[in-house]
Amino acid sequence: MKRQIYKGKLTQFHWLKIAKKEELTKNTFSLEFEIPENLKENFRFDAGQFVSIQFHAHGKEIINDYSMTSAPYEDKISLGIKVNSPDGATSQLFKNYHEGDELLVSEPNGRFTLISKPHEFRTIVGFAAGIGITPILSHFKNILHNEPRTRLFLFFGNKNSEELVYRDELDRLAKTCGDRLQIFYFFSQENTANSFFHGRLDDRKLSLIINQILHLDETDEESTIWDAVDEVLICGKGEMIKTLANACYHHGIPKKNIHFELFEEFNDDIYPVEKEFPLLENVELAFKMLGKEYTTVLPTNEERILQQLLVQKFQVPYSCKSGICGSCECILEEGDVELLENEYLTENEEERGHILACMSIAKSKKIKLNFDLS
Repeated sequence: MKRQIYKGKLTQFHWLKIAKKEELTKNTFSLEFEIPENLKENFRFDAGQFVSIQFHAHGKEIINDYSMTSAPYEDKISLGIKVNSPDGATSQLFKNYHEGDELLVSEPNGRFTLISKPHEFRTIVGFAAGIGITPILSHFKNILHNEPRTRLFLFFGNKNSEELVYRDELDRLAKTCGDRLQIFYFFSQENTANSFFHGRLDDRKLSLIINQILHLDETDEESTIWDAVDEVLICGKGEMIKTLANACYHHGIPKKNIHFELFEEFNDDIYPVEKEFPLLENVELAFKMLGKEYTTVLPTNEERILQQLLVQKFQVPYSCKSGICGSCECILEEGDVELLENEYLTENEEERGHILACMSIAKSKKIKLNFDLS
């Protein structure tokens, strides 16, 4: 039995049985779901995607997103989950649901994905912090399985070694694929034998990594490993993503090759806004959401459309406010806007008038949007 649930967009959920539950560290655990034969097609996914789980916590229905650690070739759905507080909803998920229980699980979603290129020589670098390792683990397993010519470098930050999740699996991958995968662990609250690996992953640490680890390239004596980087994957908290994405960009990686996944609400821009716009006042905005029509007036166009609607108490769907998650995706039916940044929409969607309300500035006095995409 399936169920449609509105979470920004109407999303298909199915009842799945928990096949395996494992405590990984004192505040993280994994869930693996049994996929019935009749739902195999519904749960096909790309590395880096996530599913949403609906469950009961403290008498309320909760829907949370969790990234998959499994790779598509493994033919299973495995999730890595962090318990942020003893009284939080995720703590209830850990305490109250066990192997054999069923949960409503959404079909896979998300665009923290890469195009597979099994015949090319590629260099891919990953930066993860804490539970942010989950989608990158999925990516790295998938790339090692499908791309024999790709080499991978992972820089993984944690507070201390006790909180380092999936270390055994990562070390096994490094041992098995040592010629193509190198992993470096960093600890911000634990002393390390080599001070290089103490501290957070930030712009300063990236400069050191480029100069001391990604420097000499044995495959090309005239360039460095960093010069050969094709794609960068970053997953963690917003400030880490912002710092590393900008540092990678300033060190020569094009923005289109820097991919990130956010693990919390983040209200800041990832990249600085470098454009200025003519001031408009009293912008008339009409929009459709959940079949209902709304109208309002935006005092000016100095703030993004989503942020102004939230100030006016409209229940517009959003998660990150940074152009990453796609929750506020809508169709521009009338008027003109400037889309400041976009990590989510495809070129084809943009051509069809899709925008992200959180990253859109009004450029005309009348705007009409449609949030009902399905």
